[in-house]
Amino acid sequence: MVWVNGENFQTLGSMVQKILPENLKREIGPRSLALAIVNITAGSGIFVLPAIIADGLGATAILTYFVCGALIFLIGLSFAELGSKTSSSGGAYTYIEQAFGPYTGFLANNIFWLGGSVMSDAAIANALAETMKYFFPALSINWVRILFLFFVFGLLALLNIRSVKNGIRLIEFATLGKLIPMIAVVIASIAFVDPANLVWEIAPTVTNIGSASLLLFFAFLGLEGPLSNGGEMKNPKRTVPLGIFLGIAIVLLLYVSIQLVTQGVLGADLVNHKAAPLAAVANISFGKTGLILIIAASSLSMFGALGGEILSIPRILFAGGRDGLMPKPLAKVHPAFNTPYIAIAVYAGFGFFLAVSGGFKQLATIASAAMLILYLGVVLAGIKLRRKEKEVKEKSFRIPGGMILPLIAAAGILWLLSNLTKPEFIGIAIFLLVFSVLYFIIRFVKKKTRETQASP
Repeated sequence: MVWVNGENFQTLGSMVQKILPENLKREIGPRSLALAIVNITAGSGIFVLPAIIADGLGATAILTYFVCGALIFLIGLSFAELGSKTSSSGGAYTYIEQAFGPYTGFLANNIFWLGGSVMSDAAIANALAETMKYFFPALSINWVRILFLFFVFGLLALLNIRSVKNGIRLIEFATLGKLIPMIAVVIASIAFVDPANLVWEIAPTVTNIGSASLLLFFAFLGLEGPLSNGGEMKNPKRTVPLGIFLGIAIVLLLYVSIQLVTQGVLGADLVNHKAAPLAAVANISFGKTGLILIIAASSLSMFGALGGEILSIPRILFAGGRDGLMPKPLAKVHPAFNTPYIAIAVYAGFGFFLAVSGGFKQLATIASAAMLILYLGVVLAGIKLRRKEKEVKEKSFRIPGGMILPLIAAAGILWLLSNLTKPEFIGIAIFLLVFSVLYFIIRFVKKKTRETQASP
């Protein structure tokens, strides 16, 4: 916590943002924003999820993609309205804190890095281990799998500790290697689709579509990243909504194509390829070469996604340690490499522990739930801040239809969250309770410290 002239700032960044203009160049247009959304959203989840979603739904699984696509678009509109009202860069945590205060902001911050990011990383690491079984069957042995996960998190932590450039180069390389093989497999596999495999034999219900959509939502996470660059958008009123629409439309088209192709080619056998359904399709379309190509591409995508998270998210821990919200050692910078090495090591350690403790489906569901809670906070923040707003800023974007679309988004999020199992509900409740207690302890200790310093 930073105090300046009696005013409290949650982070040093918020203080600097309030004191100094960002002076950022506005170079992001609709096309750039759309491509950024596609890049960060279309990643590791879609290599695994088609078979898991089809289990129990069959060809009707396609409906879950439209449910998630519609919901993420509505959520994106709330991000767009909040982000276009200011010329400064920000994100979900900032919006929620501005609307509801530091306590809610503190919860949002920890839901994001621990409930969303670390859980997501652990799920991706499990999917990576499952996919790599094609090359290394020994990964079916538990101790070998644990050793592999330790190596993955340890290597990525070491790369990011030694240099920020290492992490950036890995992300760039992984981005180039993931989209081209996916598109190639979809196009080449169309000729192998059997229309009989796309016939709906299972009646869709609110229950089975809801539970599957909650899991599938994992593949749509990441929208908030590109929308945080509010200070670099050209004409935010036009760029943000158009970029969101184009980006989500491209992602949805890619995802629907992958689901239709995997279902159409494999049919009832799709559920037997939960580790790598796209690899099974590539094997039919291209033979062994295609199988190796798509497994390599999916592995690279997952490894790159983990690298990107370990590059960026530990900075939240670093800032928390710097501002006194988290243990101070997290703010230490390596004397030789100039990186927050303790924060990186702690974050990677959490990821490794959770990856060993759970499987992909369980961790992906919890990560989706955590981010849905964060998104709900953003939607509600938009509603509250709009009610407090006296006048509409000329260059800001405003969701059409008044409160109707934000309320539909909030209802959709609550509906998906209602599909959580009782143990998952209890786990999230415990998480919120623990961090609530932690917040008030930190607040009490800081108050006592200030009183002691102020006394004679």
